[in-house]
Amino acid sequence: MTHSVHRRAVAVTALALAGLLAAVVPTAAATDTAAAPGAAPSPAALAAPDIPLANVRAHLTDLQSIATANGGNRAHGRAGYKASVDHVKAKLDAAGFTTTVQQFTSSGATGYNLIADWPGGDANRILMAGAHLDSVSSGPGINDNGSGSAGVLETALAVSRAQLQPDKHLRFAWWGAEELGLVGSRYYVNNLAATDRSKITGYLNFDMIGSPNPGYFVYDDDPAIEKTFKDYFAGLGVPTEIETEGDGRSDHASFKNVGIPVGGLFTGASRTKSTAQAQKWGGTAGQAFDRCYHSSCDTTSNISDTALDRNSDAIAHAVWTLSAGTTVPPDGDVYENAADVSVPDNGAAVTSSVTVSGRTGNAPSALQVGVDIKHTWRGDLVIDLVAPDGTAYRLKNSSGSDSADNVITTYTVNASSEAANGTWRLRVQDVAAQDTGYIDSWKLTF
Repeated sequence: MTHSVHRRAVAVTALALAGLLAAVVPTAAATDTAAAPGAAPSPAALAAPDIPLANVRAHLTDLQSIATANGGNRAHGRAGYKASVDHVKAKLDAAGFTTTVQQFTSSGATGYNLIADWPGGDANRILMAGAHLDSVSSGPGINDNGSGSAGVLETALAVSRAQLQPDKHLRFAWWGAEELGLVGSRYYVNNLAATDRSKITGYLNFDMIGSPNPGYFVYDDDPAIEKTFKDYFAGLGVPTEIETEGDGRSDHASFKNVGIPVGGLFTGASRTKSTAQAQKWGGTAGQAFDRCYHSSCDTTSNISDTALDRNSDAIAHAVWTLSAGTTVPPDGDVYENAADVSVPDNGAAVTSSVTVSGRTGNAPSALQVGVDIKHTWRGDLVIDLVAPDGTAYRLKNSSGSDSADNVITTYTVNASSEAANGTWRLRVQDVAAQDTGYIDSWKLTF
């Protein structure tokens, strides 16, 4: 997981790559393997396989060996990172994936993203799963983020073993230079045409899934993806919490910022596990989730096998589930305001209103609040939903470490105590200097 980045993002100079984005759409030959109309139900409708912990652990051992042989790390611009890319690519090529190595330049060094497409599925509906493959320069990065990289790799190999033919097209990714500010994933997203971005139905991110003193955190971004993960852990009897420590600091932010639905899992980094968290998850209260975060001791001994096993299985469950059919919640009634409202820099709060009428009773317990705010530093923003009676529901707090652009997401609010009918307002305030923006649109879905 990356450090919080500076107010002004790292400049990235792209290398010219002729035909690089061909990986966006599978080749004709690959598409021919998709199930024909009227064929038997897709295997994606079946339960995902158990992901063998021993296999995931073996990938971590490989990454540790690569780091050890290359100066103790797998950082951007270092030999250990390129060796990691080559190693993962070889396994995917042997398993029947179509792989593409995408190059970019950051901090004067060449970086690499690895993209792997599984043949078949609807090329107009793409489900992606990814993890950053680079480490910091101070250590081998086995939890951060060998763990996510290994879990995604083994899930991709399980897709191959099962010869899965999902309804959606599957794409897996391993990102470079995440530790320098999400550079690789931003490069990938920024070089997708708008039509290709619109084909991605969801991006699942896995950054640190084996912390030695683990928590079980789920991203609260896209409701359907969030529910998929929560339901899985509920089935194991494992309680979850909403992920807040790394919000906006890993590669899902690159996708979220352009309106692509995102979700993911996280087991904690440098924050301290509370007594309440230790009571429900085990482990040690008063100690960091990962005491070796961004340190030389982030080795193969810095892993909880239980957390790694559970989260790897959860990755497979999400890939199998979300690649089958539409997997989107049914449409409700939508009330939207698309008029732009400027948000003054370090100024007073502004509001945008929608009026709901013709409904009976109260608002739902899972009221969906879709927000599209264009802003050059979203960490400056405080956002509230204000009910007709004046009750405010906090959607987003300001955060000095949240350096990304824009707030394009859907929040879920328990508004069951509020009358549905009336004027609802989105209230937005910029509480710091230097950056500006505006409310582009927002909507309520009942």
